[in-house]
Formats: sequence, C-alpha cells, structure tokens
Amino acid sequence: MIVYSANKGLFVQDVRTNVIATKILDLIREKGLNAGQDREFAAWHNSMKFMRDIVDDPEIDDDVQIAIEYNIPQTSKRVDFIIIGANEKGKDNIVIVELKQWSRAEVVDDDMHFCVRTYVANDNRIVCHPSYQAYSYSRFMCNYSQLIQDRGIKLVPCAYLHNYLPAYKHALSADIYKEWFTSAPFFIMDEVLQFTEFVKQFVTKKSSSGDLLYLIDHGRIKPTKSLQDALSTMVKGTPVFDLLDEQAVCYDMCIRTMLQCLKDNKKRTILVQGGPGTGKSVLAVNLLMHFITCACNAAYVTKNSAPRQAFLSILSENKAKKLAEINQLFRSPFGLSRVPANSYDCLIVDEAHRLVKKMYGDWTGENQVKECINASLFTVFLLDEDQAVTTKDIGSVQEISKWCRALGSTIIMREETKLTSQFRCNGSDAYIQFIDNLLQRGKETLDVSLTELNYDFRIFDDPSKMRDTLREINAVNNKARMVAGYCYDWNVKNHRGDIDISLPGGFQAKWNLANDKIWAINPRSFEEVGCIHTAQGLEFDYVGVLIGKDLKYDKVSGRVLTNKDAISRDDNSSGIRGASDDDARRLILNTYKTLLTRGQKGCFVYCEDDALREYFKKMVAR
Repeated sequence: MIVYSANKGLFVQDVRTNVIATKILDLIREKGLNAGQDREFAAWHNSMKFMRDIVDDPEIDDDVQIAIEYNIPQTSKRVDFIIIGANEKGKDNIVIVELKQWSRAEVVDDDMHFCVRTYVANDNRIVCHPSYQAYSYSRFMCNYSQLIQDRGIKLVPCAYLHNYLPAYKHALSADIYKEWFTSAPFFIMDEVLQFTEFVKQFVTKKSSSGDLLYLIDHGRIKPTKSLQDALSTMVKGTPVFDLLDEQAVCYDMCIRTMLQCLKDNKKRTILVQGGPGTGKSVLAVNLLMHFITCACNAAYVTKNSAPRQAFLSILSENKAKKLAEINQLFRSPFGLSRVPANSYDCLIVDEAHRLVKKMYGDWTGENQVKECINASLFTVFLLDEDQAVTTKDIGSVQEISKWCRALGSTIIMREETKLTSQFRCNGSDAYIQFIDNLLQRGKETLDVSLTELNYDFRIFDDPSKMRDTLREINAVNNKARMVAGYCYDWNVKNHRGDIDISLPGGFQAKWNLANDKIWAINPRSFEEVGCIHTAQGLEFDYVGVLIGKDLKYDKVSGRVLTNKDAISRDDNSSGIRGASDDDARRLILNTYKTLLTRGQKGCFVYCEDDALREYFKKMVAR
C-alpha cells in the first residue's frame, strides 16, 4: 500500500509550501493505518526537506515517481522513501531509502552483526543498522514480486541519516556491518552531494513502464522462484526437520487439503493437536517449505517470537543475508487484522494455544484466531490446550470451531490430525504421564517407572550444583538451558538491580535479556534463565527447571498445591494473580508441565519448597 505518491515536481512543491507532513498524515488516516503520532509527524516535516534537496536536481526529471511510507504488503513495515524511474540507458530502477533522525550510534557487540545502539524514542535502544533495514525491505519486495524479477528491475537499498555527525561515522561503518553498508550504502549529514550522485546513477527520468510502483503494489503476492529455491536449500539436509510416523500422515492430509482449496476456492481449516514433543513445529516448517516451493503465498505464524527466531537461526545458519531472504516467512499474528480476506493461500499457526483476543499496539485487532482464519484460504492450527499459560490465551478447539463457523471455513479434525508419538524426552510417552502424575494434573494416573525410560531426571537440593552440572553438559554442544516460572521479579529490566533470581546457597541469576532473540542457541545465554514465553515451543538436550513458591506440597493431604500470591508482581502477562483459584491452578500447572518437557535427554529440577522437593524425590524413587 502506497500512502503518498507524486511525481518529483509535485513532491518538491509540497515540501516547499510546507504541506508535505499534513498530506502524509491525512493519507495515513484515510487508509486506516496506525501511524501519525507527534514524533512521526515531526520526522516527516524534517526529513522531507532533506530529501527534497537530494532529488531537486536539474538532472532528475520532474516526472520521476516519488513514494513515501510504502506499506509492504501483509506486514506492518513501511518503507520511508522510494524513488522510481530509469537511468540514462532506460533501465528501470527503484531506490529504497531508509531515513533516520539519529545524530550518533555505537556498536553493540561483535556478535550482533546487524544491530546498533542509539538514542531513539526517549531511550538508548538496540535497533537494526539502517543499511540492514533497507536491505531487508528490498529483499522482501523482490522475493514477493514476480514482476520485479521478470522485468529485471533493480532494487537499490540505501539509508540517509541527515542529522548524523561525521565524528561518529566510524560506528556505522565498523567492519562487522560491512556486508550491509556495501549492499545498502548509508549517507550522513555532510554527504548530500555524494547521496545525490548515488541516486542519479539509477534514476534520472521516468520509467518506460509507466506507473511502475502501482504495478508492483497491485500485482499478485506470491513467493518468487529465488525465494522458493533459498528455503528449499536451507531445509533439505537438516535432520531436525525430518518427518516421522503420524507427522508424515498429517503432512499429506494438509497438502491434499491445500490443493482442494486452490481448486474450489473454499476456505478450510485443519486443527492439529499434540502434546509436548510430538513434532508440531517440525510439521509446521515442512508444510511451509512445501507450500512456498509450490508458489503458494504461505507463512509460519506464532504469537511468541522465540520459536520464530530459533527456526530462522537454524535455517539461516545465523548468516544474516540468508536471514533477510526468509525473514518475511515467519511472522506474528500482529497486523493480520489489516490483511484482506484470503490474502494468504495458507497460514500455519504454531503454538495456537497462545493466541489472544487483542495484542498490545494492534489497534485494529479483535481476535487473533478470527484474524488468522480470515486472512487465509487454508489455515493450519497446531495446538496443545494444556500449554495455555496466561489468562489471555484463547486458542482452543472451541474458539477455533466458533470462528470457522462464523467465517465459512470447513474445520477438519480427525484421528490423522492428532500427533501422539513422542519425539522428545527420549521418545517416551510415559514421561509425559510421569509429569502429569508428579504435578497431580489428572484424576487418573498410570504407574510409571523412570528407571525404564532411559531419561535423566534428577532432583537437586542445591540450585548452584544443578547449574554447575548443566554448565558442564552445555559445554559439549550448547544444548542445555535453565528455565523458571513466573515467581521471580524482573529487577534488571526495571532498573532495580543486577540480579533477578536469588536462591539458597548463593545462587544468583538474571532473566534472559529482552534483546536476546536467539537465547535458545546463543552460546553466551546459558547463565541467563529463560521464562516460559522464551522457552515455550523450543527444546534442548537438557533443561534445568527452577520451581518457585507458587508450587508446594502439603504433607497432611498429600496434595500438590498452587499459590497464585507467589507470582511476581512484575508479571504483567499471565494474569494469574487476579485469576480464580481454579484458573490459577490450571495455568501454574500448565506452566510447569511445559517447562518440565523441554528436554530431550534429561530434566533437572530444583524446588524452593522443601516438602515439594522431598515429594518429588519419593516419586522418582518409586
């Protein structure tokens, strides 16, 4: 969606008469976009004067096209400024400009190859390098427009930091960012002439194709052959994505259903249910690969970013250019409320139990289950109702069925869409039963002997010893992590100290850092404790679980009890403290079951409640 478009002559006039910011704001509101706050209005007012100076050159014809705030289809991302036309030889080009108001920035860390730290939105924040941002936008536009590839149109990404002080240029041009600023050059405040000459290499006159951006913006969105090949190469040969047993049966059913939807253009929804470790996410990634390679417009969707980031890191091998190629295939449900009905051929919604009615900042959102079904011709939901861990989680069989009826999507639930085989916890379904017994989750219990499971389950009296043991294991292949429930305060995040979790025996730790999107595979993140939102949907070889005071054992009644009052007051997401006792118990037990089933080879546990720890030991011994 293009917010503002004009030829160069009209754009220059709008800036000169000081109406450009108001025009953009009026168009933003007319198109129903969530933008135009005071800070953004001021940015338009300031930056457009600098862009006028760049394009108001006698060698750039007045009928060259200008677009401002181009909303990339099916995303909430907007490209700041685009110049569309042809060079002196008549070759069509599109120059993508990322605009920044920054005056300085600094390198964050040698391992963060596409992030910088700068003062923005009233705080020092870690954000994308502007060259990477421009480059990633260009890759998205190229990967989803067959017109661009068929006509050989060149996309030229760049960034313009018109307030940036020359004394700090070395930060943005550090060697770790070289692949970005060579792919998408950046220009600063004293480089006006250089930037103008750069633009004139690619655009000096109107495109021979007419309204080129309109053709791109209104063309059918589908993955190009280059994107299909890129994803296929990344997935093939990666053992973690191999399909086994009923995963393959469910996969075939989804493929057949997609073909049927494309043939008769009728909406359908498949609901895939399965407990922890049954391969829901593996199935989801395989479906995504198949649909993309068949030129279907598909995406993998999760509310939590951790599973998305983990898969992106695995597929891209942490190579940022590969990441930019496939990043758009992994999205949140945020913004789907603004996507027209059936824009996607297929949405594959993993961790569907975590969907909510409305996401913060998604002002047009109403219900994420509804929005997923509405946006897609064929929707695949993968869920486990026992992994709902907040009062806001609404993803359920009942909720999905309700919206399928309302939106005319045929819902498919069969034995073939239930995943039961265990591929985690050493492939033992009995371990899941053991955890249910341990937490006293069900009315019926089956006797389970851990000695028969070949699974390393240990109870520790000292959390420091548990961490030391896990640290040694993690040194082998970086596949061990510590996790915890909602009991501990977020002191570091709220600037109240350097430690979040303090336990007997001198154990101290921090929650995982908010800006560490790859906590699950970052070698330096072992010392940090992951919360449920970070760990859910992920798996490790070994997991260490810290069970706080929200879970205890009553020796008299022989019951595992929950205590919602022990939930941290910093917890603004679960809603457990204000929930009914029954709902609070369900959510606390769901949280710990989820955490206790993250390990493939072993699970280590420390309980703050002494009685609970002794009860766990007896259960293990039995």
